[in-house]
Amino acid sequence: MAQPIESEFEGTALVADPIHRYIQFTVPLKKGEVAEKNIIDSPWAQRLRYICQLQSARWVFPSAEHSRFQHSLGAMHLAGNFARHLYPSLRRILGNDCPSAAFIEEYMRITGLLHDVGHGPFGHFFDDNFLLDFGITHEDIGQTIIQDELGDLIRQLHRSPSGPFASGEELRPEDIAFPIKKDGKDDHRKPKWLRLLQPLTSGIFTFDNLDYVARDSYMCGVAIGPVDRDRLIHYSFFSPKGLTLHKAGNAALTMFLNARLYLYTNVYYHRTTRAIDLHLREIFPETMKTIFPGNPLEHMEKYLHLTDWSLLEEVSRWRHGKGSNKALAREWGRILGRDIKWKMAYDRTLSLNELRYGMALIQDADWEKRIRTALPPSARDVVFRVDMATQDPRPESPFAMGKKQIYIFDPSTGEIEKE
Repeated sequence: MAQPIESEFEGTALVADPIHRYIQFTVPLKKGEVAEKNIIDSPWAQRLRYICQLQSARWVFPSAEHSRFQHSLGAMHLAGNFARHLYPSLRRILGNDCPSAAFIEEYMRITGLLHDVGHGPFGHFFDDNFLLDFGITHEDIGQTIIQDELGDLIRQLHRSPSGPFASGEELRPEDIAFPIKKDGKDDHRKPKWLRLLQPLTSGIFTFDNLDYVARDSYMCGVAIGPVDRDRLIHYSFFSPKGLTLHKAGNAALTMFLNARLYLYTNVYYHRTTRAIDLHLREIFPETMKTIFPGNPLEHMEKYLHLTDWSLLEEVSRWRHGKGSNKALAREWGRILGRDIKWKMAYDRTLSLNELRYGMALIQDADWEKRIRTALPPSARDVVFRVDMATQDPRPESPFAMGKKQIYIFDPSTGEIEKE
């Protein structure tokens, strides 16, 4: 008997997206079934609608109002594309130790969907200027959310958009959480398939950065040239050494790394973006002490409602209040009104040789002391700040990635090498 036509369209749905055109996701086939839609519609995933993708750059690029929710859907989509393409080579390497294709696809998709779930308002700035006091990062919070808040839903997933898992297979929340914290702990305890997939979550080209480079440039209106995601995926495979890129994909990799570098120098490290961050740094710790009770890991219910939107709404109300918040309200008023406190007087990009000699290791405060000492006495009271980007804007070398290493296959020699 022929299968009904409508059955081909049951169990999945599409969402439109400006980068990937359409993103497929699973929906329940019957009452009580858990599918990707349940994870996407959960309070923790929906919270990402109110966490901005770009912390301060959105005050510089007016159209950059996208959220981490949109990026997470895009990352889920790309993670699934990687999984479907790479599965045959993964199976060749692992043999019977390899889980089913649907399981690997869904593992990658849920990892992509939830990789940013722990972020707070102002993204990585929040880590450096609030979470650091508690010795944690958004990755620690993300792992807690995945395992404690979403774990029951994750365990009930039993199919990907491509089909059902093999009998007895079950996604483990701790495996979804594993690659989010990039510290390499407990690697040896994890199954080989999970360790092999690690470069796709935190390597040189991943479902994360392949989405945000394309999405951030599009939403900012910044032209970076093409990022050939399809070619990179097509020429990726697993060899006995690990994740490997065919030499025919080298040009696409170079193009992507250059695009990523361009975004760092012209968007993420834009002079006005950095100036706003400098101003924020002066008031953010005191602001957080006022609006949040302490370590987020001890106040997860309150953290669920801590977003860019809630924070900005709170500080906006301070303008009409009195007392201790008045000074903070004044500074927040300047930031929200784009009254930029700091102006760039000089900038310098360190050369590779200077980096090798350790100039990048000198802290901002040390540079300020050195510069002030070198100034004539009459100018030593000038108020200035030295701001050095904390993340190296140069793309990481694809040939020195440690456990996240990718390899290059040269068809002319048949060799698989780091270079």
